[in-house]
Amino acid sequence: MSLVGRLEDLALSDIFQILSIGKKTGTLVIESEEGNAFIVFKNGLIVRAETDILEGNIGQDLLKKNIVKDRIFAIGLNVRKELPGKSIAEILFELGSVSKESLDKTAKKRIEKIVYHLLLINQGDFRFELDNLDVRGLSKVDDTGWEVSKGISPEYLLMEGARVHDEEMQKEDLGEGLTEEAAGETWEEDWGEHPHAVERKDISALKSLTQELRFPNSTSEITLLVLRFASDMFQRGVLFMVGEKELAGLGQFGLDIERADEKIRETVLMYEKSPFLRKVIENGQPFKGALERDGVTEAIMRELGGGWPAEIAFFPVITEGKVVALLYCDNAGSGEGFSETEGLEIFISQAGLALEKSLLVRKLQEFQKEQGRPRH
Repeated sequence: MSLVGRLEDLALSDIFQILSIGKKTGTLVIESEEGNAFIVFKNGLIVRAETDILEGNIGQDLLKKNIVKDRIFAIGLNVRKELPGKSIAEILFELGSVSKESLDKTAKKRIEKIVYHLLLINQGDFRFELDNLDVRGLSKVDDTGWEVSKGISPEYLLMEGARVHDEEMQKEDLGEGLTEEAAGETWEEDWGEHPHAVERKDISALKSLTQELRFPNSTSEITLLVLRFASDMFQRGVLFMVGEKELAGLGQFGLDIERADEKIRETVLMYEKSPFLRKVIENGQPFKGALERDGVTEAIMRELGGGWPAEIAFFPVITEGKVVALLYCDNAGSGEGFSETEGLEIFISQAGLALEKSLLVRKLQEFQKEQGRPRH
């Protein structure tokens, strides 16, 4: 079984969501005018990726970081000519010139860079070969890279890729490369502020992400945008879907636990048994303060790991006058106080409207299909 299509019809971010949520194992192959790439998934996590869009391969990355020496690298290249089925990373490892830990660290950085570049491609062909990990038989990319020992969450890579994109766009918006006087004039014209004034983090994020929220491709993209925004403000967080009596995990950031994304999506909590959570959901207003102890809130903390936080925050997402999702955040790792969150609150309000719009579009499409069916 394989999933085949064009990136014009199904964005890479949506493909990642499908493979992650479905815990799929296999190889995603991408072919475009910019170049070729492959990404290997195991149980919904990314363990290997390589592309010919970037110059060089993981071997050159190791060389640049002085992890391997020129002479050893040259020997590795000669061995690879005799063993074309092996990657340069595998050969260097077998030669004993680089540790598994160094390869894992370098490979993770390279995977992040590869995914970031692939996210910029919106035209080309893709196919996902289920349970097929024979990279060399599937992809046109010359080197097969290195398989990391601990898979990387696709949601994390999407958020990091989007963050890098936002930072680069902000640099362009601020006129990097202009004279100091011109840059100052641009700041004052755009924001009415001095170029050296420090902008609040939540307002900066609001400016960069609101535009993306105007035309989301799917509800999963709205979920990712909310988590991305919150990850700029807090050290960790979880977005829950709110049902009639239960909370169901949708996504997370910053959790230092095994299989974090998978574990959160498996989490279901009966909030009706928690007076504290019922009050938060019924009020439909953001809450910041101490988390009251009860059976349900203690269960949440067990799922998240770590000790009891000194301060927590809840942000309800409202659609059609009803709380449909609940964002939990804290800084349990450091115990730092919270920064201003008005920008996040505004963004979550807009996210609720975007979800409402998405639901209306879906209902309209279903109605049009119903109307188009022949009557008997």
